[in-house]
Amino acid sequence: MKKLAYILSLFAGGMLTVTSCDLEAPAKSTLSTDLIFSTEGLADAAVMAIHESFGQTNSYRGRFIPYFGINTDCEIYNNYADDSKDPYTDKEISLAVYSASADNTYMNTTNNAWNYMYEGIERANKALEGMKENADLTNANLAQLYGELLTLRSFIYFDLVKAWGDVPYRFESNTSETIYLPRTDRVTVLKKVLDDLLEAENYLGWPNENSYTTSVERCSKAFAKGLRARVALFLAGYSQWPNEGLRYNIQDETERREMYKIALDECASVINQGCNQLGSFEQNFRNLCEENVSAGQESIYEIPFASGRGRVLYTWGGKHAEVDQWTKLAKGGVNGPTPTLWYDYDKDDVRRDITCLPYTWDGDKTTSNKTISGTSGGGWSFGKLRFEWMKRIVTSTNDDGINFQVMRYADIYLMAAEAENMLNGPSNAGQYMQPVLNRAYPSDKVSTILSNATASQEAFQQEIMDQRKFEFAGEAIRKVDLMRWGQLSNVLAETKAKIERLAKRTGEYSGYPAKIYYNEGLDTAPTDADGYTVYGLEAGDTDDYGKENFTESSYWFTFREEGSGSDDEANKNIQENNTRIQRYIDYLYVNDPNEKMFWPIWKVFIDGSNGQLVNYYGY
Repeated sequence: MKKLAYILSLFAGGMLTVTSCDLEAPAKSTLSTDLIFSTEGLADAAVMAIHESFGQTNSYRGRFIPYFGINTDCEIYNNYADDSKDPYTDKEISLAVYSASADNTYMNTTNNAWNYMYEGIERANKALEGMKENADLTNANLAQLYGELLTLRSFIYFDLVKAWGDVPYRFESNTSETIYLPRTDRVTVLKKVLDDLLEAENYLGWPNENSYTTSVERCSKAFAKGLRARVALFLAGYSQWPNEGLRYNIQDETERREMYKIALDECASVINQGCNQLGSFEQNFRNLCEENVSAGQESIYEIPFASGRGRVLYTWGGKHAEVDQWTKLAKGGVNGPTPTLWYDYDKDDVRRDITCLPYTWDGDKTTSNKTISGTSGGGWSFGKLRFEWMKRIVTSTNDDGINFQVMRYADIYLMAAEAENMLNGPSNAGQYMQPVLNRAYPSDKVSTILSNATASQEAFQQEIMDQRKFEFAGEAIRKVDLMRWGQLSNVLAETKAKIERLAKRTGEYSGYPAKIYYNEGLDTAPTDADGYTVYGLEAGDTDDYGKENFTESSYWFTFREEGSGSDDEANKNIQENNTRIQRYIDYLYVNDPNEKMFWPIWKVFIDGSNGQLVNYYGY
């Protein structure tokens, strides 16, 4: 059973209030700071208080996880079809298409992600100060909790930087003198994070080393090291800077190399420890859907959500258009793969069919069948998270309760490969990439990929960029990868052009059928949770063969020509189809992503900052 992340520890007026149905403790009125932070159960509640901040409606749960990380070359917001929605002003679309405004009605509220992130930081600050003063950190369990606090605060700060760039530097609890703070440059913030994570490693246990780290819902030494590697790679890369545009975060080349060394050393340490297993690609996501939180598998850390909280599958999972035998929550598919992602994969890559779902579950509110989706526009969904893989029926009308997987072992391997290549070239970098390749491709293709990649440092880096796309599509990692590589604008421009060629069936997509063909019940019943056969998505497939051998078909992401006859209704449908597809193409981005890679700080926080906070980048 998942551990509850909602043991409420509320910091108010400098006092900590703890409530829990599972926690035996003195009455609230008798609690003192020295007792709270020297008692394991109460200190643990302070850690859980940070997870409680994650789960608030407009925090990670309903705002950050659903909307941060799109649009990229492999991920796209699906709900563009309504032509009444303006990409510059719509509260949801604008967050995806690099046109968010400071007064966005979805985000410009006091109870939003920015607020809850700093609430989590404040709770961590108070708890760290209290434990440092009162706790016996030679006690292994108290030390673990202290390390978790350091790690969770670091995690939040990195997310703040990823979304907003420069942010207020608040590593001590609030006082009347520090309640209003300006932005601090991101390098200063993240160097402090690097130091904190290094310190955290001294206190945290490896996965399954202590009673806390038996679950991926708790921070382990493996997560702290992996997070430190992520931060170091970000610092070594690019981002948008006020009045400077896109540039290296760290200007000094020697210091950038030190960042790569940190990343390599931390990842190699996790690999050498042998505390995690790569396993099969599919099984990792089945474990996530089955709510298997046992440590030591591929998953390293997950933000925990109770069964009635969280919109992870809701946003990033396979779409169920109606209540059915699998779920009482008709959601999924809010974000989906770009129309070109399927074709980017090698046909023998096992990750393709798991990641990209060409169908929607559609039925009569009792039993659903699979139907081809995306007849006009994109509309596919990601298949890494599926209601039909869950062991329980979701009953909430808004939340699915699936954890958000922050880090998994494949990322450790690929970060190590990237860092080794940047430091020393490709000759020894392949050893870190190969385990990820081995589970994705047949052995002969693994050999070919490695041979081509190790030809040069540049070739290896390109393979890293490709493999991270194939591996992490639909996990909200890609945007930050493209940012730090300085490739966000270039890659999205290339992707927009590719999507248009697909819609026209030109270039590399010339000859692909205009339709997807299928037979209801072919090979497996349409109600089968896993099996489904379609035709028309592989190179060499033809409309002629599809028409002859399949009974059902549906147009798939293609511009259609109006007929010359008098069928006005048919021509109207064709026009609507073409309009929707054009919106998908146009709305991958509407502003240069390099110039709008960060969100603005929402107006309510600007107005409440006593003049300390300002927005950059033309917001």
